[in-house]
Amino acid sequence: MKLKQYIQAACLASLATVASSCLDLEPKAQLSDTTLWTSTSNFQLFANQFYSWTLDFNAAIGDNIHSDYRSDLICASSVNTYSKGTNTIPTSDGDYTNAYKRIYYTNLLLKNANTFADKSGIAVPVAEAKFFRAYCYFELLQKFGNAIIVTEPLDIDSETLYGKQNDRSEVADLILQDLEEAAEGLPETSSEAGRLNKYVALALKARVALYEGTWQKFHTNGMNATSNTERSTALLTEARDAAKAVMNSGNYKLFYNETLGNQSYRYMFTLEDGVQCNPANLSKADNTEYIFFKRHRNGDKTAYNLTHGMVGNACYVTRKIVNMYLCSDGLPVEKSPKFKGYSGVTDEFQNRDNRMDNTLLYHGEQYWNNDGKFRTTWTDADLASCLTANVRAGSGYQSQKWGTERQVEDYYESYDFPIIRYAEMLLTYTEAVYELSGSISDADLDLSLNLVRQRINPTMPKLSNAFVTANGLDMREEIRRERTVEFFLEGRRIDDLKRWATAEVEMPQDQQGVLYTGTWFEGNWTSPGRTIGSDGCLVMYTERVWEDKHYLYPLPSDQLQLNPQLEQNPGWKAGE
Repeated sequence: MKLKQYIQAACLASLATVASSCLDLEPKAQLSDTTLWTSTSNFQLFANQFYSWTLDFNAAIGDNIHSDYRSDLICASSVNTYSKGTNTIPTSDGDYTNAYKRIYYTNLLLKNANTFADKSGIAVPVAEAKFFRAYCYFELLQKFGNAIIVTEPLDIDSETLYGKQNDRSEVADLILQDLEEAAEGLPETSSEAGRLNKYVALALKARVALYEGTWQKFHTNGMNATSNTERSTALLTEARDAAKAVMNSGNYKLFYNETLGNQSYRYMFTLEDGVQCNPANLSKADNTEYIFFKRHRNGDKTAYNLTHGMVGNACYVTRKIVNMYLCSDGLPVEKSPKFKGYSGVTDEFQNRDNRMDNTLLYHGEQYWNNDGKFRTTWTDADLASCLTANVRAGSGYQSQKWGTERQVEDYYESYDFPIIRYAEMLLTYTEAVYELSGSISDADLDLSLNLVRQRINPTMPKLSNAFVTANGLDMREEIRRERTVEFFLEGRRIDDLKRWATAEVEMPQDQQGVLYTGTWFEGNWTSPGRTIGSDGCLVMYTERVWEDKHYLYPLPSDQLQLNPQLEQNPGWKAGE
């Protein structure tokens, strides 16, 4: 590992200090090694910097390893090499080096905590260090699989820094142990919005255990010689139990507001402080669903142009995700008599899961955008100043998720990014229960998946065993469908395809746009700028490939040169 320069430049040189908020991470003071570990407050100051490490909107609208741009659901005006399967071994990898730099910082705090007299006074920063060490190792696990385990802030010449990778099972065990211990040291409720509490740690534990439990269950290729039933069962049990603990806590519930009604899902993602850009005048304080989130405050400039980056034609939504939304009778489009087909430009939007309308723009729909005039309060109903969606561009489908509905300068939308939300715990519970035995009771579906489905679809039939049997459905497929549409554009899809070992089927498929031939589009969109496939659909990108090696990223070549004991991930060869 290339750790020497990071250890020498450890954060003893500059730390985040507190002004009005303990999440103010701007470096304002320096603390020397002799003064740093002398007080409980300094331990907390040191731990505050960890909060800057979390995923942000880069996981949703950027080219991040978790981003939907690297999956099968969306694309852009230029091809994504990872989605197409043409990425190669990089010279260096910031994810790799940053993870170990950050792990060093957590280990540094934990080492000094061992000799600090007031153990109860530093219980929270110690728990935070364990949580974020787990967080960093989970990033390494998802990207690279096996990883070198380091639990001490080692000297720069330590042999451990240049040793072999630990097996992914050992890495997963460390993550889960750290999260369990973090949960024990954290408070029941967060001391401030955005900070950790016991149930944040358990929620991440549920995510990790589900990820690794399904990985162990479904990977029988080069990743594992055989599926490990005993291992997967233990992990899925942990996922189920951790998710249920969060559910039983009573700390969270799905976001819903009577005034917003079936648009509640849409407005949950654009809640802000002090500026209520929704019909119910709600702010972040009304959001009951976000368990862990990247906090953005009014006036802070984010690194992401959210509205212009996602609304309208900026994001090319594929036909695959659009067809995954159920009809209002709970049936897929290929089975439902309520499906209106594709002939008219808005036909396929009718009688569908309301999350489709909450997430996508249909042709002729009025919407707010930074290119036009805005409603500044919800008493000004001059809809004539809105923009009108014209879908004759890109894939023919357009997104509105993450789009503001107030006049705001680019990069200054201040909604929080949901790292973990309560809907994930409900669906994690559903999936873990099903995968443990290959079945799930209607009672378990009602206290988990059906709550998510019916949040803004109150008249849609519940998913039940009788419904699945009567309509020739597959329970696992419906559970996975629910997860996919619920977390669309939140950075979940490619990780799910990898842990389910279905990427080899889904990823090589052509990315398609709207059905063009024989529909409204053929007569009203003369130059779509894309090839029309044999089935009459726009072809956004073709010749996509997926090999077993793509389930893990390659280690960067500089790390292999620095540490000859590192083993490259299966299938990756220099020069290819």
